[in-house]
Amino acid sequence: MIFIELEKCKLCPRQCNANRLNGETGFCGADGKLKIARAALHFWEEPCISGEKGSGTIFFSGCTLGCVFCQNYDISNKSFGKEISISRLAEIFLELQEKSALNINLVTPTHYVYHIIEAIKLARLNGLSLPIVYNTSGYENVETIKLLDGYVDVYLPDFKYMNDDYAKKYSKATNYAETAKHALKEMVNQVGECVFDEDGIIQKGVIVRHLMLPTLLDDSKAVIEYIYKTYGDSVFLSIMNQYTPFGNFDNFPHLKQKLTQKEYDNAVDYAISLGLENGFIQEGETASESFIPPFDLEGV
Repeated sequence: MIFIELEKCKLCPRQCNANRLNGETGFCGADGKLKIARAALHFWEEPCISGEKGSGTIFFSGCTLGCVFCQNYDISNKSFGKEISISRLAEIFLELQEKSALNINLVTPTHYVYHIIEAIKLARLNGLSLPIVYNTSGYENVETIKLLDGYVDVYLPDFKYMNDDYAKKYSKATNYAETAKHALKEMVNQVGECVFDEDGIIQKGVIVRHLMLPTLLDDSKAVIEYIYKTYGDSVFLSIMNQYTPFGNFDNFPHLKQKLTQKEYDNAVDYAISLGLENGFIQEGETASESFIPPFDLEGV
């Protein structure tokens, strides 16, 4: 299937205008062909997503951000993966459903939105009934999120930074905070408050993730304050301590260290002091490369 919109791609906020149909690649590294690196049950998401059976997680190649600390560097920056058809992606959705996945979890999907929508349509015609989870960096165009209305049940966006200086420095992104705010508003407008089944597995709603970075406690507090004061308990906030130093940090020596327990506890205490009730926190030692799945084309 040919998506004429990809002749001048504007799916993400970078507005590259790359002619992906002609083999050009924008910042994300993707041309017009669909490419994924892994499709398998995943057990390391929030409990309401992974449950005991696992989330049917598909890792797409390429990314619209350029985070210097990215744990998925091989697929996000090196674009490792295998080219597949839309019909094959639909088959993968159904295969994950057959494996008792609790949902279909689309990781870094932004640059393949057109392909994904067609695959969801096809899979639903053939019996797909699982919730669709859109697992994103939060750096999204509102127009792109609007395309997903009726196809996505659960939005799982990051909200990485409130200070745009950090976004530019660590993720090569301009105007990150305002962009993420507008995208999040559209997500909430689409799916509303969180709905869970009898087993506590999310069926609809928004969970906002914030991965804390070492030495950036004040920015984390600013993110937490914005999310809670804007949305209250209508969205869930996941405050993550699993930052793992992973990459070349010669220019960012403070990122070579792990987040301290004191920093994390301070952020959690701040969220509680605001009145936050609907949220997830991580306990114990989660900063480990063992949480990074092998990108070995499993399930592709």
